[in-house]
Parts: sequence; C-alpha cells; structure tokens
Amino acid sequence: MTTKIVSTNRKAFHEYHILETYEAGIVLLGSEVKSLREGNASLKESYVVIRSGEAFLIGTHIRAYSHTGFVGHEPVRNRKLLLHKKEIGKIHSKLAEKGLTAVPLKLYFSNGRVKIEFGLAKGKKLHDKRDAKKQKDIKREMQREMGKYS
Repeated sequence: MTTKIVSTNRKAFHEYHILETYEAGIVLLGSEVKSLREGNASLKESYVVIRSGEAFLIGTHIRAYSHTGFVGHEPVRNRKLLLHKKEIGKIHSKLAEKGLTAVPLKLYFSNGRVKIEFGLAKGKKLHDKRDAKKQKDIKREMQREMGKYS
C-alpha cells in the first residue's frame, strides 16, 4: 500500500484537540486530481459538514492544473466525501454535541485514490495552546541536551 501525502493541516493540531480520526474518499474532477498530483492543495480554511445525510468538504483550495486549457475547475468549491451511511450518522450525532467540529488533517493518495483524513475536534483555549508550546519546547531542549552527550 503506497501513500503520497499531498497536503497537511498543521494549524489544526495547534488550534484543536483531535478526538477521533476518519478516512474518506473525495468526489473530484479530472483536472483536480492532476493538480493534486502536482501537490497544489491547501486545507487551511476548510472544514467538514453533514447536510441531508451526505458529508461535504467545504473551503479546500485546489489550484488549477498547470496544463489545463480554457475549461478547468473552480479552485474553491464544495466537494462530496465518500463515507458509509453508518459512519455519516455517527459523525453527525457527534457534531451535534456542543463545541465539536470536523477538521481535515491531511490529503493524500492511497493506491492511486485521493483520500482525506479528518478528525472530530474540540477547540483549544489559549492556556492549552501555551501549555502545548511549553511542552514542545521542553522536549526540544531535552533532545538537544541528549545530542550533546552522545
């Protein structure tokens, strides 16, 4: 099984506590897939929403394919996610809880098919972000000190 990561949402791990992760396929146009193969995607402002029993990816930017002619695709559009009905129901019930949102984490190719990993997330407070940064700095310092003596 080969995987090639196209785009990651590093900001999501800073802004949210990720509780659960899910993998889904995406309905795309041909020019979008070609553009993704070039690595032209951004997940920064995107999120997942459930509408009338279907999951959609909102706000993902996939740049136009470099060798396209006059007719291409719209860079930012709503894209349908491919999930089982039971999974959609489970996600929808969890999103109905207060303070939870579905945030895309990474976009990648798995055996030639485009997949997205998204997580159910709860927003971090400012003090949580500070604590996470402090822990990261402490870990980095420990690694640096251990490197001096080896």
